[in-house]
Order: sequence, then C-alpha cells, then structure tokens
Amino acid sequence: MNEKIVLKKYANRRIYDPERSGFITLDEVGQLIREGRQVAVIDAKTSEDVTAFILSQIIVEEAKNKHVLLPADFLHLVIKYREDVLAEFFENYLELTIKNYLLYKSAFDENFRKWLDIGRELSSAAGKSLPVQARWGSFFDLFFGAEKKSEVKDTAPP
Repeated sequence: MNEKIVLKKYANRRIYDPERSGFITLDEVGQLIREGRQVAVIDAKTSEDVTAFILSQIIVEEAKNKHVLLPADFLHLVIKYREDVLAEFFENYLELTIKNYLLYKSAFDENFRKWLDIGRELSSAAGKSLPVQARWGSFFDLFFGAEKKSEVKDTAPP
C-alpha cells in the first residue's frame, strides 16, 4: 500500500491515476499523500518529473482556501534567498527537521497518554482518594524511573 504511485500530468492540467483508471484532482492527490502514499507525477508529453511543481500547487491551493499556511515574513525570505542559503536549507534540513518534530511529538503524546492512563488506574484503585504526591509520582516515573525518584526523595530537605 505504501508503494509510490506514478501519476501522469497532461497538457490540459489533468492528472491521470492508473490505479483508479481515471483522472483525479489536486485535492485527491493531497488526500493520497495524507493517507501515507508516495506520489510521483510525470509529464505525459515530455516524461519530465513534475512532482515538486504539483505538490507546490497543492500547498498553494490549501493556503488559498485557509488564507494562511506560512507566515509572510518566512515567504519573503524564501523568495529573497531561494537560490542561495534557503536552497541548501530546504534540500538538507527542512525535511529532517519536520520528521524529527513529528517523531518527538509522537513520543511525547504517547508518554502523556501513558501518564493519564496510570493516573486513572491509580485513582480508581484508591477510590479517588489518592494524595496528589502519589499521582504525580507516577508521572515522574515515566521520565526518571523509580530509582531516580527515590534519589530525589532522599535528597529533599526534612
């Protein structure tokens, strides 16, 4: 399912999807990507790879419909420095930065969900009369482990 779909773009701006045996819209190409699919778009006449152009069109259309996608100051920088500093940044760092952000966000969300689950379990086991310190103790265990918590506890002032 995660195989790359090769779409063909025709001179009349229509995009052909061989999996569906029909033409699809830019919104549908965007939906394929949101579903986790990789796409490549090839010009039907010249066989040139026009994927970046089509993906840029999708982003511009989404920005137009939502009125804001990227801050104007950032767009000014992109236009001003496109062939110098920003070209290297976009090629080498932007994709990696976004992927790392999504990875850390996912890990944080998972740890937060675990913390909430532990809190629910502890409060239901104690009949919702669990002291605040015990509920927070579970939270710190996620980050420091039980041994670190006991070290912190031992060093606390009397």
